[in-house]
Amino acid sequence: MDRQQLTKFNAWFDKYVAGFYGRDGFINTNLKLKEDHSRRVCQEMQYLADTLVLPDNQRLIAETIALFHDIGRFEQFTKYHTYNDARSTDHCLLGLEVLRTENVLDGIDSEERELLEKAIEYHGRKDLPANLNGWCLLFSKLIRDADKLDVFYVVTQYYKQYKDNPGDFFFDLEFPDRPEYSPQIVDAILRGQLIDYTRLQTLNDVKLLQLGWVYDINFTASLKRIRQRRFLEMLLDFLPQTQDIQKVKEKIFAYVDFRIAQEP
Repeated sequence: MDRQQLTKFNAWFDKYVAGFYGRDGFINTNLKLKEDHSRRVCQEMQYLADTLVLPDNQRLIAETIALFHDIGRFEQFTKYHTYNDARSTDHCLLGLEVLRTENVLDGIDSEERELLEKAIEYHGRKDLPANLNGWCLLFSKLIRDADKLDVFYVVTQYYKQYKDNPGDFFFDLEFPDRPEYSPQIVDAILRGQLIDYTRLQTLNDVKLLQLGWVYDINFTASLKRIRQRRFLEMLLDFLPQTQDIQKVKEKIFAYVDFRIAQEP
């Protein structure tokens, strides 16, 4: 890849996304959320690429993956009015369909295209396939980290807006805002396990799942970013102050601090 191709991809992205905006304020607000998210994920990817000192070509591939990782979200939300894949469609596969239908990646090397497509396909899965290796594994890990770094930012802002002014909140909550949380979700975090999205019942369960994402962070640089920005503290502040949640807090911070301390 070269920088000119990435510039072309950015221009296509702008034009494609602009075509989804209309008169529906609810749809527009949620589309803008994903448009801004995609741009910030590109910035997070640049940060990780700098940290890992990626070669120029691999850096361009990583930035393209970041740009297109959620390209399926725009059609998804416009059609289904939700970002919940279980209630609509797999946004990763939809994104690949969009890129192929629009012939966006036709001008790049076939091996590079495969790397791009695989990373986009895998970024939303609970776990990466066990047989990944080489650049495919690295790019898949990079986009999952870059994506989560910005989603931590988005959800902490999102919960604050909802708490401060629920009447003017225009985003899709997806789950009922009830005071309880699922004990099995707490148990999974305390065991260091990733949580299956299908097990979520309440908004508090979602917040716990997001705390548990630290187990799926691949690079120490990402964990440092999470700690520096105090995302975990902010998420915990939006949860009930119970003994269960205190145990979750202790477990999460102990894990993150241990990982950071292992870096030479």
